[in-house]
Amino acid sequence: MGVVELKSVWKLYGDFVAVRNVSFTCNDGEFLSILGPSGCGKTSTLRMIAGLEEISRGEIYIDGVFVNYIEPRSRNIAMAFETYALYPHLTVFENIAFPLRVRKVPESEIKKRVMEIAEALGIEGYLDELPRNLSGGVQQRVGLARALIRPAAVYLLDEVLSHLDAVQRTMLRGELRRLQKLRNLTIIFVTHDQLEALAMSDRVIVMNDGVIQQIGTPSEIYDRPANLFVAGFVGEPPVNTMNVRRMKEKNVDYLVFGEQRISTEDLNIKRLPDKEAFILGIRPFYVKVSASKGNGSIQGRIHTYENLGDFAIITVDISKEDRIFAIVPSSERYELDQVVYISFDPERILFYDKESGGLLNV
Repeated sequence: MGVVELKSVWKLYGDFVAVRNVSFTCNDGEFLSILGPSGCGKTSTLRMIAGLEEISRGEIYIDGVFVNYIEPRSRNIAMAFETYALYPHLTVFENIAFPLRVRKVPESEIKKRVMEIAEALGIEGYLDELPRNLSGGVQQRVGLARALIRPAAVYLLDEVLSHLDAVQRTMLRGELRRLQKLRNLTIIFVTHDQLEALAMSDRVIVMNDGVIQQIGTPSEIYDRPANLFVAGFVGEPPVNTMNVRRMKEKNVDYLVFGEQRISTEDLNIKRLPDKEAFILGIRPFYVKVSASKGNGSIQGRIHTYENLGDFAIITVDISKEDRIFAIVPSSERYELDQVVYISFDPERILFYDKESGGLLNV
């Protein structure tokens, strides 16, 4: 079993609150990511689970055992850090094998398991090398292999892909997820990279300023961000947000974007928040751009155009205060300052409260 439960956990450094009233459960065999910007409290949370940081308030349980005052070595956890922490005098093979030797695993079993994990992580060609002869990316994979090679209730991984190049990260994401699934490992994975979190996880915890902003599956986090912070942090480009006013004229509902207004009937929006002003959000994938005016479209002007091969990212100014992203096929070419017309997929529109930033249910 590998169940981790946090109940109202706080971490204070003097007067500074790093983690504020955090509660969640990581289930047995789950890949759970903690995602957020630098300084949001995610690493402090992981280190409290590991026993490397004292818990200021709250309770942590591993497999039902209260562990607040249990030493790290007695918590049945394995951990890999952003820093490699390899033994410089040991070969790659011996670095990986070290946790098994400490537990007096037979030599034949050690060799078998080291080869399996090395092949899975693409480092079988470096087993006789010393750490000083390795690139940062290879050292990172060795550290990860050393953490994953031994049985543990939970594996705590802190930014373990951060020193890899783009190709290596893509490969290792898939291999790590495969290992986790095949072995039914419980993994808590800390990252600032939203692509890593969305690609690998069963669920994602988004943190900011020491507070949990949202917990959900990758699709829940991506499709229905719980607030404006999550909407702006998750996704590349992020969710578009536009200041909108609601008005009624001759029994017709309109949404006002800057100096433009469009009827909700033309926009094909069935329900609206019961507010006069709010923020409309929509992902760039669900914004359609055209050179000609259509029903329910808003006029804008091209600000930037980036051709990325298979697709292009453009930004469009629709008012003095609102500039939005759109993703279009690279075959669609637009010029800077060109007048265009944009429309939205009505099923994908989100509404947020202007004061709290929270998602409005409509």
